[in-house]
Amino acid sequence: MTLTQNPPTVRQQTGRTVGKSYQSLVVMLTVTVALLGGIGTRLAYLQLVEGQYNRQLADDNRVRLIPRQPERGRILDRKGRTLAGSRLSYAVFLWPIANRQANWRPIVKRLSTILNIPEETIQKRLDQAGYSSPELLRIARGISPAQVTALAEFSQQMPGVQVQAEAVRYYPHGDLAAHVLGYTGEMSDEDLERRRSEGYRLGDVVGQMGVEAAFERQLRGQWGGQQVEVDGMGHVLRVLGEKSARAGNTVTLTLDLDLQKAAETVLGDRKGAIVALDPRNGAVLALVSRPAFDPNLFSTHITDAQWQELQSKSYPFVNRALQGYPPASTFKIVTTTAAIESGRYSPSTVLRTRPYIEVGGIKFWDWNNAGFGPLDFRGAMAWSSDTFFYQTAMGMGHEPLIEWTRRYGFGRKTGIELAAEESAGLVPDPAWKRKNLDEEWFIGDTINMSIGQGYMQASPLQVAVMFAVPANGGDLVRPHLLKDQEAARSWRTPIGLSPTTLRILQDGLRRVVSSGTGTVMNTPSLPPNAGKTGTAEDPPRKSHAWYGGYAPLDNPEIVVVAFIENSPEGGGGKVAAPMVKQVLETYFNKTQPDSQAAPQGGVVSD
Repeated sequence: MTLTQNPPTVRQQTGRTVGKSYQSLVVMLTVTVALLGGIGTRLAYLQLVEGQYNRQLADDNRVRLIPRQPERGRILDRKGRTLAGSRLSYAVFLWPIANRQANWRPIVKRLSTILNIPEETIQKRLDQAGYSSPELLRIARGISPAQVTALAEFSQQMPGVQVQAEAVRYYPHGDLAAHVLGYTGEMSDEDLERRRSEGYRLGDVVGQMGVEAAFERQLRGQWGGQQVEVDGMGHVLRVLGEKSARAGNTVTLTLDLDLQKAAETVLGDRKGAIVALDPRNGAVLALVSRPAFDPNLFSTHITDAQWQELQSKSYPFVNRALQGYPPASTFKIVTTTAAIESGRYSPSTVLRTRPYIEVGGIKFWDWNNAGFGPLDFRGAMAWSSDTFFYQTAMGMGHEPLIEWTRRYGFGRKTGIELAAEESAGLVPDPAWKRKNLDEEWFIGDTINMSIGQGYMQASPLQVAVMFAVPANGGDLVRPHLLKDQEAARSWRTPIGLSPTTLRILQDGLRRVVSSGTGTVMNTPSLPPNAGKTGTAEDPPRKSHAWYGGYAPLDNPEIVVVAFIENSPEGGGGKVAAPMVKQVLETYFNKTQPDSQAAPQGGVVSD
C-alpha cells in the first residue's frame, strides 16, 4: 500500500500550482480584453460620436481669427474738404482661449494697472466673450506710446495679450460742427443685443449721434481678417485664409466749411445756435450749437477728468439748433400771413398801436411801452409792434393762426436726417391745453401766440425754414445734410400764400432792415437783404435773442438765423443781427471774422 501511495506533500503542491497558473492567465486575459475594449469603445465614441466636436476644439486651440477692422468712411463738406476721417492708433486685444479662466486673473490685474482701466471692466468683457472664444477681443483703444512699451516689456508674463495698430475716428477741426458730425464709440450691451442680427459684435465701434449715427450704414464698412495657425505660445505659423476689410462709403454733406467756421466764430462762447440754409432747396450750409464738445475725445478712451470737464458745461451734447424755444417776433411772419389769408384783414389795413392792450383786466404791453401810432402790416413788421399783432390776433381768433402755424411747418420735425436729436417743437391749441394743463383756451393765449410767446415752441432750424418761405416765393422746403439730395425739387411744397400776402411779407421784412429794428444789416458790405428781429421773454432768466434774414433781396440764395439763449447782452437787433451780418459777409465776400460778434447799436428789445 505504501508503494502505491504518493507522498501527501507532493500531491498537494502539484495540485495548487496548476490551478493557480490557469487562474492568473484568465484574470490577465480578462483585464486585457476589458482594457482594450474600453479603450476601443472610447476611441470609437470620440471619433465617431464626438469627432466633429473634438476636431473643433483642436482647431480652436491652434487657429486664431485676427479681425481686420474696416476704415470708416470719410465725411466731407460740400467742396470735398474733410470733416471726419481716420488716423492710426494702437489698441489692446485679448485672445480668450489662450489661457484658462483662472490664469487670466493675474493678467487682468496687470493690464488694469498699465491701461488704467478697472479690473471689473476687463473681466466683464472676458466673461461676455467666453473663455473658449478664438476671436480677439478689444479692451482698449488709443493707448499711449508709454503703455505700448509697458505691454511689450511684460509680454512674456501676459500670454494672450496683443497690441495692434488700427484706424480710429479723427476730426481734424476739433469741436467744429460737433453736433452735426456726432461721434463714434463702442456699442453698449443694449445696442449689441438689438443690432447683433446686422452683423455687429462685441467691441464694435458705431456712430453715437449726429451724421455718424444717421449714416452708420453707409460709413460702417465691412470687417475683414486673417485665419492663422499658431503654436502653443500664440506665435503665427502660417496664414490659412484672408479676407480684406472694405472701407465704408464717403458721405458728402451740404455744409460749407468756411461758413461753418464763420458761424462758430461769431457765436463764440455764448449759448445758442446759428443755422444757414439755401432757401431754394433746403440744403443746410451751416449748423452751429454752443456749447460744444470735441468728438475726438470719444474716438479712444475718455478719462474721468475729461468727462467731468464736459459735464461742467451747460448741456454740451444738446443740439440747440434742433430744440424748441419761443420764436418771439420772428413769428410775426406767420401772424401777418394768417391775418390776411383769413380774410379778416385786408392787405391795406391800418391799425392804431398803443402802449398796451387790456383784455380781461390784463395789460399786454408793446415792447417799447409807448406804441408806434398808426401802422399797416409793412410798418408793423418793420417796427415789430406788439399791439398791432395783438389786435389782429383778437380779430381773427386762434383757428387761422394755428392753421397757418402748421402750414409753415411748425409742430413737426423738419425732415432733416438728424431726426433722433430733433424736437418737433410745439403748436399749442385748445385740445393740447385741456389735455396737458386741464385749462380752457383763452383770448390771452391767442394774443401771446401772435408774437411768438406763450406756449409756442420752435427750433432755430424751423425758424430758418419759415424764413425760406418768403425768400423762395412761398414754398416750404425740407432741410437736409446729404449733398446728393440737393436736387430733390419734390421737397418744395407751396403753402398756399396769395401773391399779395407774399409781397407784403417781403416788403415788410425789407423795411425791417432799411428803416426798422434791423438797420445794423443795412450795410454796404452786404447786398440788399431782408430779415426780422425777435426777443423772447424767459422769466426769471434773461430773454432769448433772435434774428433771421435772407439775401440777396432780388434772388435769395441763403437764409441765416441766429439764436442766443438767455442773452445777457440785449435783444435780437443788438446781439443776434450782428452775428447774421458777419456770416453773410463770409458768404458773399469770402472773409472770415476774427472773433465772436460784439453787440452793436440798435434796439435792445422788440
